[in-house]
Amino acid sequence: MKVLKFGGTSVGSADRIQGVANLISSDNQPKIVVLSAMSGTTNTLVDISNCLYRNEKQKALDIIQNLEVNYYITVTELFKTEAFIREGKDFIQTVFTYLRSFINKDFYPLQEKAVLAQGEIMSTTLMHYYLEECGIPNTLLSALEYMRIDKDCEPDYFYIQQNLKRELDKPATQSLIITQGFICRNAYGEIDNLKRGGSDYSAALVGAAIKAAEIQIRTDIDGFHNNDPRIVENTKAIRHLSFDEAAELAYFGAKILHPSSVQPAKKENIPVRLKNTLCPQDEGTLITKESPVKNIKAVAAKSGITAIKIKSTNMLLAYGFLRKIFEVFEAWKTPIDMIATSEVAVSLTIDCTDHLENIVKDLEKYGMVEIDQNMAIVCIVGDFAATKSGLDAQVLKALEEVPLRMISYGGSEHNISVLVKEEDKKKAMTDLSNKLLACQD
Repeated sequence: MKVLKFGGTSVGSADRIQGVANLISSDNQPKIVVLSAMSGTTNTLVDISNCLYRNEKQKALDIIQNLEVNYYITVTELFKTEAFIREGKDFIQTVFTYLRSFINKDFYPLQEKAVLAQGEIMSTTLMHYYLEECGIPNTLLSALEYMRIDKDCEPDYFYIQQNLKRELDKPATQSLIITQGFICRNAYGEIDNLKRGGSDYSAALVGAAIKAAEIQIRTDIDGFHNNDPRIVENTKAIRHLSFDEAAELAYFGAKILHPSSVQPAKKENIPVRLKNTLCPQDEGTLITKESPVKNIKAVAAKSGITAIKIKSTNMLLAYGFLRKIFEVFEAWKTPIDMIATSEVAVSLTIDCTDHLENIVKDLEKYGMVEIDQNMAIVCIVGDFAATKSGLDAQVLKALEEVPLRMISYGGSEHNISVLVKEEDKKKAMTDLSNKLLACQD
């Protein structure tokens, strides 16, 4: 059995829903299809939630009304028979009646999670109805029946596996299964989610739970590119990556794949294929345990980075100093990206500044603190094993005209990361393409 995930743009209109339906029903192979909300829906639901937080009732009602009209139009374009048009409209009416029920209630994060879940619920239900109208047997399986996170907001693997198996073993379950990405329940049974981009994660968790033959992530892009096509011209799709290489690219800015999605597939050694929904004949990018090509693969960048330097003579020949520094970030639940040390200083980067003021206050107990904001991490991914020589020099040579704030090398065999000013990011990525990646062809 395969798991196929389709992103919001893939199901962003009646025509595209029909296209996906044709694609997933073109053979009789058993499959689980994970769908995102229709493109733009989640953002609109976020807008509604923000209005409800601010008690802007009329504005919330106006946004709800506009979104409802758009869905009624989608229903009339999607279905051909009056019976299914009526059924689709009745379903949409039920959803939007539910959304309006929050207008005169106190609004909390718990209610917001329930609001955001409606996007995936609508896209999967409309797909289910359309397949039924076409006479294609399928089962609509609610992710709320099997997808759960624990008290630490991490997937409850055992629960997911056991409950998904129970649902799949039901006699009425068809070989074509439609389910939601992104949404889940928390440890208390409340509606929750896997955060933004969580549909990829959902597909990976489902694939790992059933030990799928393959996990396919379908978007409007033909796989991982060797650089960001939004910034650099003449990028090329990468045909094969290892799990570790894909994880590095996803984490450091490649938007095609959610960073968390690689881990479940890697754990069960399940191939992941990234494909373009609109060009199904394109082979896309295959992600497996090992990659046959051993060179520099790609460049990615992550903006919104803050660099923090802690300088102290107490660090000299001392032990326990770094532990104290890292405990500050642990206390404020702030992840660290890059680290560089000397005998008298440690530099590191973070991408979340929610608690920056408190972090700086605590760090000042141990030394002088310097902050550099508006930075970017540029990550060069490839085979940088210790047994290989010369590739690191090639990277630095390509970046000789770009001021580097930090360099991270040796923590992974799959990347070199450099920290640059945001204003230098484009030049760094362009120079790497022109002077480094072009030589790999």
